Parts: sequence; C-alpha cells; structure tokens
Amino acid sequence: MSSESQSASSLEEQIAALKEQLHQAQKLTALGDLVSTTTHEFNNVLTTIINYARMGQRHRDQPTRDKAFEKILSAGNRAAKITNGILGFARNRPQGYEPTDMVKMVEDSLLLLEREMTKYRVKIDRQFQAVPPAMANANQIQQVLMNLLVNARQAMPSGGQVTIRLAADPVLHTVDLTVRDTGSGIPADKLPRIFDRFYTTKSGPDASGKGGTGLGLAFCRDVIEAHQGRIRVESTPGKGTAFTLKLPMAPSCEPAASVPTSPSSVGLPVDLGAAIHSPPETAGR
Repeated sequence: MSSESQSASSLEEQIAALKEQLHQAQKLTALGDLVSTTTHEFNNVLTTIINYARMGQRHRDQPTRDKAFEKILSAGNRAAKITNGILGFARNRPQGYEPTDMVKMVEDSLLLLEREMTKYRVKIDRQFQAVPPAMANANQIQQVLMNLLVNARQAMPSGGQVTIRLAADPVLHTVDLTVRDTGSGIPADKLPRIFDRFYTTKSGPDASGKGGTGLGLAFCRDVIEAHQGRIRVESTPGKGTAFTLKLPMAPSCEPAASVPTSPSSVGLPVDLGAAIHSPPETAGR
C-alpha cells in the first residue's frame, strides 16, 4: 500500500472518529436539555404525591383514603416512566441493529417532551397504523425523532399541531415514520441545503436555548443513511413541513397486506439517503 493510500485511510479513520465524538457531544447536549425539562415535570409529580399523602392523613374515611392512594399510585407510575425514559435515552445501548417496536419508541419520546410541547401549546395527533418492527438502533432513531419534534415545535412559536404517522410500505419493505407540523415552512431555495452540516435556517438558539447550530438535521441524515434508509422532507412556506423516515422492516417480518394511502405532497420534496449497499457505519450522537 502506497503512503498516499495509507494517509487517505488514516484521514478517513480520523474523520469517522470525529463524527462519533460530535454525535456523542450532541447526545449529551440533548440529555442536558431533557434533564432540565423533566426535572420540572418530576417536581409536579412529587407535589401530587405529597398533597394526596397529606389528604390521606387528614381524612380518616375510607373513600377519601382510597382516592388518595389511587392518585399517589398513578403519580408514582408516571414518575417511573419519566425516569425510565431518561435512563433509556442516556443508556449506551449496543451499536447494532435489532427489531424495534416503533410505537413504543415514539411514545417514549413523546413522554420525555410532553412538558415542552404543552408549554408551547403544541398538540400531538397520533396516526398509528399496525406496523411490523423496524430493523434499527432504537437509541439513535429516538434521537432523530426527538430532534425532528423539537424542530417542529420551534417552527410554531404561537403553537400548533404535530402529526406523527406510522405506516408500513409493503413495496419498499419499510416502516415509515412521518413528523408533520403546521409551522412556518421552509423556503424552496433553502430546502435542498437543510441537511448540510452547519447550515441552518434559524437565527440562533430559541428562548429554551435549543437549535441554531446547523448540526441536528445533518445528524439525522447520517443516522438514517447508516440504517440503509431514506429521509424525505416536504414543505410549503406558511403551511408547514413534513419529514418522513423510511426504515427497513426487520427481516422476519412480512409486509403489511394493504398499501396505506400516502398524504398529499406539498411543496418541494427532497429525498436523501437512498439505500446504501455498503456495510452501514455506526452513527452515535
């Protein structure tokens, strides 16, 4: 092997290592944001538990105490879900791909962002069809989804609606996850560049301190390409934006019997990450 080939190989390894470090740094940033948000929610849960415990102490009648116990149990279960969600997001899971329950992954992500969505008056519309497991790294896809959800929320500063749709594509053998907002949309001249690293349509971080680095969507593209999937974006200024992730079905799963009807296209579509035939690189955050 020539010195030039060795140098090129070494450079590629360094770039791959730097990408991994960048992804891990992004993950830590996202985790910090989550902890800040969920700490408030956890405090609300504790307040509920304390108040109903005090009510149970004050009232000796059985119906009141039963109600207090039910509320305490419900709040405790919610606290456990929040804690497990954060731990799951932070955990260093295996870097390989395995059959992944997409409905559970979506619900786990929504739980972690529930307070943020409520604060900014964003309603969530779930449109879940029966879908087979996707062949994915759940931790990485969850990071992608949460990035898209935060972007959608930021595109609607006065509130709005985010539609999350899960459907199976029996022709391409993919599980499709769509995140559609009713926000400001992306101008057609900027749409082809939104996946470029360090390119952003935002002026900087919003009031919550999130966004504006131009790294989020580039990370999403890297992860989906590593999964041998596709990512599509359709947008119309003033009406909203939709991102669709097309992830391979788990090998043992049969395609769905019926073909789901696709939502009507809006604006200019951009399709990145056509199936990659070389072995996928592991992408972290």
